[in-house]
Amino acid sequence: VQLVESGGGSVQPGGSLRLSCTASGFTFSFYDMSWYRQAPGKERELVATIRSAGTSTNYADSVKGRFTISRDNAKNTVYLTMNSLKPEDTAVYYCRADRDTSWWRKNPYWGQGTQVTVSS
Repeated sequence: VQLVESGGGSVQPGGSLRLSCTASGFTFSFYDMSWYRQAPGKERELVATIRSAGTSTNYADSVKGRFTISRDNAKNTVYLTMNSLKPEDTAVYYCRADRDTSWWRKNPYWGQGTQVTVSS
């Protein structure tokens, strides 16, 4: 099982980035996918989730209206499009896969993370 994130980097405030997470080793279309982030000295927090069929999404209040999560089940890939980036969005962004059971919520698959830095 692998989740490989890409697309991170450095950007100025107000800029945009698009993160990708490509999955392998499991049936991607069966899994809910999420993006989390962790800033230095802070706990990992949920950014956005998209359900397996792609019909339902939810977002942290801090990113609503600026970030969009989407998926392409044919490409085994989930995306996070980030617009109007702020310095407080600086973090390592992680991709997560799980299913709608208590066991999976406690034992998800995680990617290795990609760094996003927003600074002037």
